[in-house]
Amino acid sequence: MYVGIDVGTSVVKAAAFDGGGRQLAVRSRPVGLSMKDGVVEQDMEEVYAAVVEVLGALTAAVGRPVELAGLTGQGDGVWLVDGGGRPVRPAASWMDGRAHDLVRRWLADGTFEAVFRRTGSAMFPGCPGPLLAWLDRHEPASLDAARAALYCKDVVFQRLTGAGPATDVSDASMPFLDPRTRAYDDEVVELLGLGRRRSLLAPVSDPVATAVSRGEGLPAGTRIAGGPYDLPACALGAGVTEPGDGLLIVGTCLAALVATSELDLTGEPAGLYISTDRPGYWLRAMPAMVGTAALDWVLSTTGVRHEEVDGLLAGTPPGAHGVRVLPYFAPSGERAPFVEPRLRAELTGVCLESTRGDLVRATCEGIGYAARHCLETAGLTGSLAVCGGGTRSPAWMRLLADVLGRPLRVVEGEVGARGAVLAAAGRYGVPLDARAWTRPTAVVEPDPDRAARYTEGYAEHLGRLARARDLVRR
Repeated sequence: MYVGIDVGTSVVKAAAFDGGGRQLAVRSRPVGLSMKDGVVEQDMEEVYAAVVEVLGALTAAVGRPVELAGLTGQGDGVWLVDGGGRPVRPAASWMDGRAHDLVRRWLADGTFEAVFRRTGSAMFPGCPGPLLAWLDRHEPASLDAARAALYCKDVVFQRLTGAGPATDVSDASMPFLDPRTRAYDDEVVELLGLGRRRSLLAPVSDPVATAVSRGEGLPAGTRIAGGPYDLPACALGAGVTEPGDGLLIVGTCLAALVATSELDLTGEPAGLYISTDRPGYWLRAMPAMVGTAALDWVLSTTGVRHEEVDGLLAGTPPGAHGVRVLPYFAPSGERAPFVEPRLRAELTGVCLESTRGDLVRATCEGIGYAARHCLETAGLTGSLAVCGGGTRSPAWMRLLADVLGRPLRVVEGEVGARGAVLAAAGRYGVPLDARAWTRPTAVVEPDPDRAARYTEGYAEHLGRLARARDLVRR
């Protein structure tokens, strides 16, 4: 049995697989998020307890020996720990918006662009650079008490194994890692005013770190690999390994990834280049803040249940009777394929005749347009896989195929956990058939007529977005 652990933003999951990649069982537990005035934090002890709980439940349910385990989790944010790996304060989430004024200042004074030209990372308020700089200015005692500024999976790996603080090249990619040297760029650290906090950056384990379990959740001695984080783990789990091929993760965060063997640090700074275990190979990532969280907000506001979505989409025509949604609902604005910390959602074209179905379809279409924008900017030229919670809606998948105008290779199940196992197998030299492990569960073809209509709608979406961005700037 092979175990993949995925420490998500709102849910912690553990999945068991057999040697052929068949998913045997999944156990999960929700974890809380504290949100107030743009500050989004998590209790690290609650997150770790959830990991131990789901691992214990999974291994008890399946009852097979664990060959090895792979660990992945949410990226970005700041998870400060002391010398013993214990939290010195709550984790600042990647959704956190407290540093948006810093990012706005860096956008204006050229710091933001200078960092992108060196590392390929377009910073956003919830990434470590701005968050650490904000804490250094407003909460220096927390940084003084910390031994390391880690990422989510690193904290869990340290606690499960007793290993020292470390991260991998994927998590370190935003915003301090030079993708060419695969080491921290100290000039970037200085540009962000963090020179005196340089020691908090965890050593980079290249490739991902390995250790054995201390016996919490997993049997003592179980081999574990710590990484990559959830975006590249999903790419591995979906079989996205050839340059030009892409992955769309329809989850809380709408993440578009395209495999590439070329670095291009020109153009509008946006997204990031995620380094991988393969030198000279990156994932061009556009991890947008928009995603299923936008649809969840519309559903809760309108009183629509998730199980009603497919019926409403089927009963409402393309174009949603003129209702349009710019789906930028995150309190920290948007980060891909552009950075606008103060951008907010817009709902237009609503009248007394508009229905709940119109609102739901317009939101799904808006998310689809945002996905198309991300994928085109990332340089998609090959096949496209899609995974995440949104794949549970067949109607939404058909809508996405139409909006994107291309076939979708739907990969269901715990794709991030699957990728974490494949990464662990590669690290330990365990031979697994990656093709069998990443076989799609379905292929959704676009309808040519609807795709043509949505191409026009996409052009309109870009026009509305340009006007919204101009308004924010003014």
